[in-house]
Amino acid sequence: MKKYVLAGCSGRSLYMFAKPMEETFSKHARLVGMFDPNYKRMEFYNRQLKKPIPVYDSFSKMLKEQKPDCVIVATIDRYHHQYIIAALNAGIDAITEKPMTIDDKKCRAILAAEKRSGRKVTVTFNYRHAPYVTKVKELILEGKVGKILSIDFEWFLDTKHGADYFRRWHRRKENSGGLLVHKATHHFDLVNWFLKDEPETVFAFGSRRFYGPTRKERGRRCLNCKYKKTCEFYWDITRSVWGGLDNKGLYLDAEDVDKYYRDSCVFSPEIDIEDTMSVNVRYAEGAFLSYSLIAHAPYEGWKMSINGTGGRLETEEYHSGNRVSDNFYNIRYFDRQGNSMTYELAKAAGGHGGGDERLLRMLFVRDLPDPMGLMADSRAGAMSILTGIAANKSIASGRPVKIARLMD
Repeated sequence: MKKYVLAGCSGRSLYMFAKPMEETFSKHARLVGMFDPNYKRMEFYNRQLKKPIPVYDSFSKMLKEQKPDCVIVATIDRYHHQYIIAALNAGIDAITEKPMTIDDKKCRAILAAEKRSGRKVTVTFNYRHAPYVTKVKELILEGKVGKILSIDFEWFLDTKHGADYFRRWHRRKENSGGLLVHKATHHFDLVNWFLKDEPETVFAFGSRRFYGPTRKERGRRCLNCKYKKTCEFYWDITRSVWGGLDNKGLYLDAEDVDKYYRDSCVFSPEIDIEDTMSVNVRYAEGAFLSYSLIAHAPYEGWKMSINGTGGRLETEEYHSGNRVSDNFYNIRYFDRQGNSMTYELAKAAGGHGGGDERLLRMLFVRDLPDPMGLMADSRAGAMSILTGIAANKSIASGRPVKIARLMD
């Protein structure tokens, strides 16, 4: 049985790592410590778990006392590199939530520490493990589309999920790298994985057109905002429970320690991340990616078309709106002889299209073969974030950006 420690007591790390280790994978994984700058959040964790876990206000002390086999990093994105590198330097493997980090300098530092230490970094790209996405990969490997020439990829967040990035710490680029790093790292990783190739050149546009100071009727936070009775974006932190997570207990009751307000106004002038983005990528072997992301759609989901020498695959998935009630996902294939075929897949239960549960089994039990390369290493983590980092640099400069220059 391997021993694990947590760096960062977020909502995600509670339901993704802490509870599953206790409830589902207790024969294979044991959580022996947790670190977070906010002691009240750690106390909240221990109220949710059946067996209290030792808590630490010093990450290095936790490593020294508990001697874990692996560190799970689930802090604010801007700090990922600190705990990954500290783990590697201590001779310990690291599992990190996506994105691996938020800028090219920190990315290079992680890769250098991994090489120097001989330890391993795993990035948790759960979308690779979703059965619907895995089926797309299978069809590509079977040669259905032949050599891939281009991919068109559209991701649209609705104003329930999308707005939440503009309430939380993600709203500052210095914390998250913006949605082209924090969110799109998933999406760029899928494209890299489908292509079995790496991005070469990135050119992008992006702006903040919906959130931020676009209206005068705004406050500091939802909790005591005078417009909460009329604002369609009002979010009640005292009553919000998502996925069994009590936001009042984890955030509101702990905010006096670090002054982190989970329900900040989505129209705040301090927001500096984009909500409307368009990215073009050229890959090393010549394929093109046309990608768009918005955070203010009336419904949520994604669409992808994969065009190759042998035909075309069309995929789509909806997370809200009229289509979310469909019981099946469809993948449509069109060959060059005028024939078509539809692959129908039943929806999988669980988080992220069933990807969370399958990823956890690969992480903790490690009893499944991996012929498709579902598990992502630091190189995959780097190539996905560097696409977003390059896009951010392109937006700022108005020029294309070479990935190789970010790796120097």
